[in-house]
Amino acid sequence: MILVTGGTGFIGRRLIERLLGGGRAVRASIRRRPPEPAAGTQAAVEVGDVNGDTDWTEALHGASVVVHLAARAHVMRDTANDPLAEYRRVNVAGTINLARQAAASGVRRFVFVSSIKAHGEVTGVGSAFSAASAPAPMDAYGLSKREAEQELAKLARDTGMEWVVVRPPLVYGPGVKGNFLALMRAVHRGMPLPLGAIYNRRSLVALDNLVDLLATCIDHRAAANRAFLVSDGSDLSTTELLRRIGVALGRSARLIPVPEPLLRWGAKALGQPAVAQRLCGSLQVDISETQRILDWAPPVTVDEGLRRTAEAFLYEEGV
Repeated sequence: MILVTGGTGFIGRRLIERLLGGGRAVRASIRRRPPEPAAGTQAAVEVGDVNGDTDWTEALHGASVVVHLAARAHVMRDTANDPLAEYRRVNVAGTINLARQAAASGVRRFVFVSSIKAHGEVTGVGSAFSAASAPAPMDAYGLSKREAEQELAKLARDTGMEWVVVRPPLVYGPGVKGNFLALMRAVHRGMPLPLGAIYNRRSLVALDNLVDLLATCIDHRAAANRAFLVSDGSDLSTTELLRRIGVALGRSARLIPVPEPLLRWGAKALGQPAVAQRLCGSLQVDISETQRILDWAPPVTVDEGLRRTAEAFLYEEGV
């Protein structure tokens, strides 16, 4: 039995579909049970809030592997009085509480979905984070994920339970939300965007590529007690990404070539320097070690991932 936490989330739903399709026994944990059960969650267990006090007894019964997706996600406009404390409460204390109970119940492997933010926020053009890069998180979310990784490794050494950490960059796919969805809407509506002259390089990962790697990490012997980076294997500039989104949507992206320094200046004047960094800065991921150790390659190309994302978006928009 495989327990997938956060089973009704963006990644959890697709992972459960993949595992069920492969004939695996799966149980989902959910925070609150919806009035109408979602597809693939008939075996879901309601656990309430994830923190250091959550009781996972029912969810863990009979489980041999845990894939831990439930987390306090990166919040763009955090209203918490102490954001780091909130991230630690869920992402660190909540993860280690689950891992401790998992080890006690006989779980053999704990797969933890972390974030590339555990490494940092930016790389130089032509350089990339690798598995050997020293983690240097720059915000509360990234720090909480890195601390959870460290505590998980310690607990696993003490208990003998295997751990696997996966650090994805931005994940896109059917049902994507946040900034990626906002960019798709802007392109679809023909809005002019001042992003036609961005020469950065950013790694992304299609949902189906991430799910494929997670499925691999559940059983692969060589995955034990290692951290893996994941991406599509093709890095794009913001300008090129928007053009490809336009192709996927059947629209031409209306991109105005505003110089990057001017964009950064304008974002700073508006009090949004982080927005400019995400649009103009580089963040590249080297997945060569993941490919070598696990004999794995992303099964979905960037263009196919964008096509699937666009298809779902257009369906939701009623187009």
